[in-house]
Amino acid sequence: MKPLGGQALIEGVMIKAPDNVSMAARLPDKSIKVVRKKHVGLAQRYRILGLPLMRGVISLFEMMVIGVRALTWSANQQGEEEELGPIEWVITFGLALALTIGLFVLLPYYGAKWSFGEESLWFGFAEGIIRLLIFLLYLVLIGRMADVRRMFEYHGAEHMAVHCYEHKLPLTVKNVAKFPPEHPRCGTNLLFLVIVVSILLFSLVKVDGWHWNIVARILLIPVVAGIAYEILKLSARVKWLSWMAMPGIWVQKLTTRKPKADQIEVAIAAVEKAK
Repeated sequence: MKPLGGQALIEGVMIKAPDNVSMAARLPDKSIKVVRKKHVGLAQRYRILGLPLMRGVISLFEMMVIGVRALTWSANQQGEEEELGPIEWVITFGLALALTIGLFVLLPYYGAKWSFGEESLWFGFAEGIIRLLIFLLYLVLIGRMADVRRMFEYHGAEHMAVHCYEHKLPLTVKNVAKFPPEHPRCGTNLLFLVIVVSILLFSLVKVDGWHWNIVARILLIPVVAGIAYEILKLSARVKWLSWMAMPGIWVQKLTTRKPKADQIEVAIAAVEKAK
């Protein structure tokens, strides 16, 4: 059985298997379009990139690239013809990186600095809590947007279809509907673990000069992501460590919704094509 992951798209679902990526979208005429593209990850092609810690960073980067391409494809299926050229890709990733650093590195750092001071024993903890609150507030705010709520329903449909596949049941709407919209291997779980690991790791990083502290945190982002990825993999593989995924499951209450039958049909089409 192939390990499957994925994400919600605009009126659709993307499923990533070890050897391919499938995308399914509900078209304006109510039919479902499904495509499948061969894809072998860098960690599979180059053994060194599959080493612990490194594989998590590589996986995150690949999923980001695949995800943006899949979202563009799904938008095109709704009649929004748009292709990202090299310049647009650079601008997109540049803005995303700047927003991430601003919201999750600079703002928590200065918030903790102004509240407690860098020398306080509470500085690292406060910085992490501010980062977590920003993350949760961001999810709550975007969840109030109608289009995003619709994508969260497809997010739930994706998880439920993967659950059904992993339980080796026939992929029918009735069977898929039995499962919860949360999944322990969701990217939301990974992001939550990234924040938890950053609280522990960043609290140990104290160098002279606020600017060097900021630089250190930015440079440590891949390390934090790599550690969080390994924890997520371990919690999924070792049964008695499954509790480590529970906080992320709770956070998924903000990023998933119960889908409708027609949305489940789209998720089933994507899983069937990828498996």
